[in-house]
Amino acid sequence: MSQLLILAAEDKENPLVPPIPELVIGLLAFVIVFGFLAWKLLPTINKVLEERREAIEGGIEKAEAAQTEAQSVLEQYKAQLAEARHEAARLRQEAQEQGATLIAEMRAEGQRQREEIVAAGHTQIEADRKAAASALRQDVGKLATELAGKLVGESLEDHARQSRVIDRFLDELEEKAEASR
Repeated sequence: MSQLLILAAEDKENPLVPPIPELVIGLLAFVIVFGFLAWKLLPTINKVLEERREAIEGGIEKAEAAQTEAQSVLEQYKAQLAEARHEAARLRQEAQEQGATLIAEMRAEGQRQREEIVAAGHTQIEADRKAAASALRQDVGKLATELAGKLVGESLEDHARQSRVIDRFLDELEEKAEASR
């Protein structure tokens, strides 16, 4: 250890400070390498960085343009969708109105047909009643004539007289029937 102390006492130089010739050579080498890199490499690096910056800015601009276009398309889509919904609601309303009109027309047509059928039925019933009354008058007339002939004991073959008697008899029956109602 004594030798170490002796060496430390003799060497008063600071180990952190390099000798001057090494410092000059290192500084000169640094300037040469830095100058070479600045001359050759720095323009290429700047060019690449500028291209990257332009690509990024162009990408951002493209993205903004695409976003603006997408927003425009979205607004158009929403407008078309709203218009389609409005049109669908209008068509639905028209269909409901047409359906209501058609139902009303069908009801009116059904009512008209029912009334025609009822009227035709009444007409047919009236015609059948008249035909039955006429047939009944003839049958009752024949029977009355025959009965009267048997009661009186003579033939009542005179057709005109027979018709008058029958009509008078039936009219009296009708009057009695109406009076009893």
